[in-house]
Amino acid sequence: MSVRLLSVWCLLLGPLVWLGCNGSGGTSGGAPSADEIVIGHYAAMSGAQATFGQSTDNGIRLALEEINAAGGVNGKKLRLITYDDKGDTKEAGAAVTRLITRDKVVAVLGEVASSLSLAGAPVCQEHGVPMITPSSTNPQVTQVGDKIFRVCFIDPFQGYVTAKYIRELPTPVSRVAILYDQANAYSVGLAQEFEKALTRLGGTITTRQTYSEGDQDFSAQLTAIRGSNPEMVFIPGYYSDVGNIALQARKLGITVPLFGGDGWTSPRLTEIAGSALEGCFFSEHYSQEDPNPKIQNFVRKYAEKYGSKPDGLAALGYDAARLLADAMTRARSLSGDDLAAAIAATRDFDGVTGTFSIDADRNAVKPAVILKIVNGQVRYEATVTPESP
Repeated sequence: MSVRLLSVWCLLLGPLVWLGCNGSGGTSGGAPSADEIVIGHYAAMSGAQATFGQSTDNGIRLALEEINAAGGVNGKKLRLITYDDKGDTKEAGAAVTRLITRDKVVAVLGEVASSLSLAGAPVCQEHGVPMITPSSTNPQVTQVGDKIFRVCFIDPFQGYVTAKYIRELPTPVSRVAILYDQANAYSVGLAQEFEKALTRLGGTITTRQTYSEGDQDFSAQLTAIRGSNPEMVFIPGYYSDVGNIALQARKLGITVPLFGGDGWTSPRLTEIAGSALEGCFFSEHYSQEDPNPKIQNFVRKYAEKYGSKPDGLAALGYDAARLLADAMTRARSLSGDDLAAAIAATRDFDGVTGTFSIDADRNAVKPAVILKIVNGQVRYEATVTPESP
């Protein structure tokens, strides 16, 4: 089919279809054949947070390519179907419904954003299809039910990580302002957990300010933050807003460091903010600079395939796909109950984002890293491990 005809066909298919329409093999919808296992992925492949979905999908596809090259799972090849939810909760729910009812997937990977995972997870739970979110950190996601898992840490730990790090700097930070997205489950939850941890560690919140995704003018909130005289500003938002916030903060004379969570993860972050984020920090799931041969092999293969280094979301997508495949090899069958039991039984999984086990709440127990922006580049700063039980 010609490129022109292919493009017209994709427009006719509608907004949910993404990679099945870009010429990539093995991505079209439909029920599986006898010699393959179909898994689904829903993600924001377009829209304000498009790099979230694109990075994750790239990581998943690299993992499946390696698994299939090694013989697949139980002699069958894995086929991925990805739908674009455009960062919209209704689209997310529709995408997951289509993956399960039309495409007959045995498991679902996704989403990055916690709000979107909370839209898709109930559909998976209702139909008894296991779902693994690569990177939704809000604790409520896996509380939806016994078929919902994650391979990332959760916000109570991420809040502790960020608070612990700034309290243990050579000059400890005590006074912190918070600016968060009031309509975003991830942002609200992480702000709350950070405040709990900072207070427990002896710090003080100078002010709490809110915004809504897509806002363009943050002057009122930033003026209030400047007046509270913080030593640092915590912004647990997404990169698409953080870059603009940073630019406006500097124009208003706020010179203290800004600090964020894994929602900052995107190659677009420093493109948007330029030097406004120089010397700032955020928590992440892994570091490209880690000398571990497993990680460096992943970084090399990803760069060879996609022409750029993998961010944390790509690494989590890779780990989610490999953990799912590993569970398939251990499951009594690929029925929802048996596959979910195998995922839940995962212990000491050796991933590129660390060695981790799935706990009783279906969460991954693992360390986090702190990254710092230096000369426009994201550099490794520190690793923080979970507190002992």
